[in-house]
Amino acid sequence: MNNDLDLLLEYLPFLIPLIILQVGLAIFSAIHVIRHPYYRFGNQVMWLLIVLFIQFIGPLVYFVFGRGDRHSRAN
Repeated sequence: MNNDLDLLLEYLPFLIPLIILQVGLAIFSAIHVIRHPYYRFGNQVMWLLIVLFIQFIGPLVYFVFGRGDRHSRAN
C-alpha cells in the first residue's frame, strides 16, 4: 500500500500537467462545438459526447474530422 502511494507521488509532477492539458483541451473543444453549428459529419450532441468522453483523442478527432466551416453547409 505504501509503495503505491510512493509511486503516485513520484509520478505526480508528470501527471498534473497532462491532466490540466486534457481538461483544458476538453473544455476548449466543448465550447467550440457549442458555438459553431457547422460540422462535416454528425451533429452537435454526437460531437459533445465524443469530445467529453473520449479523453485526448476525442478533441483531436473533432478538430481533424468534425469541425466544418460556414461555407461548407451554405452551398
